[in-house]
Amino acid sequence: MLSDPVRRRLYRHVAAAPEEVGRDAAAEAAGISRSLAAFHLDKLVEAGLLAVSFRRLSGRTGPGAGRPAKLYRRAEGEHAVSVPPRSYGDAGRLLAEVVENAGLDRELQAAARSAGAAQPAARAGDVVAALRARGYEPFRDGETLRLRNCPFHALATEFPALICGMNLALIEGLTPEPWSPAMDPCPGGCCVSLSKKKSD
Repeated sequence: MLSDPVRRRLYRHVAAAPEEVGRDAAAEAAGISRSLAAFHLDKLVEAGLLAVSFRRLSGRTGPGAGRPAKLYRRAEGEHAVSVPPRSYGDAGRLLAEVVENAGLDRELQAAARSAGAAQPAARAGDVVAALRARGYEPFRDGETLRLRNCPFHALATEFPALICGMNLALIEGLTPEPWSPAMDPCPGGCCVSLSKKKSD
C-alpha cells in the first residue's frame, strides 16, 4: 500500500499533521492534483491506514453553508507487515516480563538513555528530527512539544510502569538542554511531553 511514493507522501503528511487534513491541503503538500490526492487518500482509508470525518471548514451552518469537507487523520491501531511473519511482539512481551520480574528497571532505563544519546540527530541537537526518526510524530502545542505516537504502545499497555519509564529515559537521551522531558500523557499519543527549561 505504501510502496507507491505519492501515497506514502500523503500518508506521512496526514499522519504528521496536528489536525485533520482536507483534500486541498493534502494535494498541495504532495504536489499533485486534488482529484489524484482524493483517489489515493480514499485508498488509504480503505486499507485502514487513515480515518475520515466530515466538517464544514467555514464554521457556518444552515442553508447556504455548503457541503461538509471530507477530512483525513491517521487511523488508530498498529499496522505491521512482514513476509514471512515475524514474532517481535511476542519476544518483546517475554523480555519485558523478565525485566519487570527481575526488577531491572534502572538497568533498562540506563540502556535506553544511552541508546537515545547515540541517535545522530540527537548528537546534532535537532530534537524534532531525532523524535521523528524514532516514530514519535512530534508537534507543537504552544511552548510544549507533544508526541502524537507511542512507538511502544502495545508493550506500554501491558507493562505501563516499565515501558513508560524506559520511554522517558530514551527521550531524555534524545533531547539535550534546554529541553526537559516529563511524564505528561497526550490523549491517544505518547506519555511524555517536552518543554524548555526556563533560564534563571
